[in-house]
Amino acid sequence: MRQQGQGRRVLETPRAAGLAGVVFALLFAAASVLLRLGIPEGVGATTAGGFTDTGRRAALRAALALVPFAGIFFLWFLGAVRAYVGAAEDKFLGTAFLGSGLVFTAMMFGAAAAAQAVLAVGHPTGTAPDPVWDFGRHLAYTLMTAYATRMAAVFVSSLSVIGHRLGVLPRWLSVLGFLTALTLLFVASDVPWAELVFPAWSLLLSVHVIVASGRTGAPAAAAP
Repeated sequence: MRQQGQGRRVLETPRAAGLAGVVFALLFAAASVLLRLGIPEGVGATTAGGFTDTGRRAALRAALALVPFAGIFFLWFLGAVRAYVGAAEDKFLGTAFLGSGLVFTAMMFGAAAAAQAVLAVGHPTGTAPDPVWDFGRHLAYTLMTAYATRMAAVFVSSLSVIGHRLGVLPRWLSVLGFLTALTLLFVASDVPWAELVFPAWSLLLSVHVIVASGRTGAPAAAAP
């Protein structure tokens, strides 16, 4: 009975990680898109009425409502993956994997808090933006594109190495993870919308985990 329970836990953990990863990827992508649509960037942010539009404010409110749930499912994904790896996890890579995931969550919540401050302050009428509003806008984008994305790069690269060493990730998915990490490290802070490669990779990884766990779980369920 004990061996049967352990086998069931090993089979269910990847599926839980995959489901949590799918939900996180969808929520984080939606929040990122709504955040960029809600808070103007560049020249458009300094024009009159740049943040008085009700559509922008509604998009930002929707993004802020999604961020806490995205963080919760990301932590669930993080814990489920660590439980699946277990004792086979390399200590160095495991520390980088866990630490970068936690810091990424903190940076994501920090960017959301800065965006909430922007929403509370609003945008004045006239041609010049309010200094407090402009500071909050820059802070939100800096936390998201300069710090959170780089922590996501460490998370992706460490998980790709762990998955490749344990043989639970195919070679093409590990290579794609390294390309995603490079994009998040060197491109995301300068190219708008480049941060969306992280939820895209997370969604692809999660779907692969769900499919792989379904293939390995079918014979085990039929066994007496």
